[in-house]
Amino acid sequence: MERLERVGVIHGRFQILHHDHLRYLLAGKERCRHLVVGITNPEPALTLHDPADPSRSDPLANPLTYYERHIMVRAVLVEAGVPLESFTIVPFPVNLPDRYRYYVPLDAVFFLTIYDDWGRKKRSLFESLGLKVRVLWERPREQKGISAADVRRRLVRGEPWRHLVPRSTAVLVERWNVVQRLRSLEHGESC
Repeated sequence: MERLERVGVIHGRFQILHHDHLRYLLAGKERCRHLVVGITNPEPALTLHDPADPSRSDPLANPLTYYERHIMVRAVLVEAGVPLESFTIVPFPVNLPDRYRYYVPLDAVFFLTIYDDWGRKKRSLFESLGLKVRVLWERPREQKGISAADVRRRLVRGEPWRHLVPRSTAVLVERWNVVQRLRSLEHGESC
């Protein structure tokens, strides 16, 4: 068994948090005593277009606010049995590396999973900044599993989706009427 890191940083948009997101979060938590969960694209001003994954900045791909995702990540991790005092949730403007030091401890280990050019670009960026990087796993895109885009698409189309997300996610998606929000965004309406 590898030794536990003191602090690990993991990140994602979590637009809508699903079972594979949870698997990723738990894999990071298993490797450190305290996990810092960075929520990327925390607000439109900190969300930049990136050619390595152009849809990441699309408003339809970002229906939840930072606050909502904070609540969702916390609820899902607690529901999974992770003690509240063993993790912290922060905004993480992944496209703005000059701001990292304001949000996350730079001496932590940065956990990543890689499925595509976007993952490889982040690894390269983190390494170029001198951050300690640990890749949890690297797989071809077709082995990624659940995608949040698919969950959002199923919500809009009225297709089954609850089996793809933790119970806490489903409760919050329904409470916040995310289906209506996604349909409005799809029609170009602001929410």
